Amino acid sequence: MNVIVIAIIVVTIIGILCAAMLSVASKVMAVEVDERVPKVTACLPGANCGGCGFPGCEGYAAALVEDPDLDLTLCAPGGAAAVAAMGEILGRSGGEMVKKFAVIQCTGDCNTTGNKMEYKGIDSCAGGKLMFGGAGECTYGCLGLGDCAAVCPENAICIENGIAHVDTRVCTGCGACAKVCPNNVIALVPEKFNVKIACSNKDKGAAVRKKCKAGCIGCGMCMKKCPEGAITLKDNLASIDYSKCTNCGTCKESCPVKCIIG
Repeated sequence: MNVIVIAIIVVTIIGILCAAMLSVASKVMAVEVDERVPKVTACLPGANCGGCGFPGCEGYAAALVEDPDLDLTLCAPGGAAAVAAMGEILGRSGGEMVKKFAVIQCTGDCNTTGNKMEYKGIDSCAGGKLMFGGAGECTYGCLGLGDCAAVCPENAICIENGIAHVDTRVCTGCGACAKVCPNNVIALVPEKFNVKIACSNKDKGAAVRKKCKAGCIGCGMCMKKCPEGAITLKDNLASIDYSKCTNCGTCKESCPVKCIIG
């Protein structure tokens, strides 16, 4: 018999045997998937942003089915509608969903601060941070190279005049931007609140003013004027406790450098 024909027959037999083995293995070693997982996944927006802390929507759905105590409100893009739908499938209460959006805690743009050097490197905040804390005079501020804009699944962030800006009409509060910011100048704030601290500098007042005209000087005036005691001063920087804030706006009015926005 021709050698080529023999080779073809042998390869065909091997192929058939392998196919049979794979078929048997797929049934014997199959991992059963809870039928609720695809149903819960369908309730989620499919953004796969990772804001929930799991690898995509399906990963979060699988975790919810496996762990009955896992919080149903971790998907910010899905909102209250997703929480209610998942709660119905899983047979448990969803809890209250507080809508949030990202806030850039820095207003140090080209008009209020400057650069200490000319940066020529990769177009990345993480990369720029490695070069003496970034090109800007304020090493606490927004680096303005767009890592946050690159990971935003809704294209809600843009870089204008040297710093990042968030379009709150589009932002879903997934938190992906906050995770990649090397200077941690992005915070998630409940949508209903109008006041935000737009600075992250922890230097003393005089040092801040030398670097940025819009920075918090740690004077404590907002803390003293707040009728609810919702503002504290730590490391020369004001912060708002939103569980106490009533949106009165007194802090914004009393800030001498206008670094409280809203």
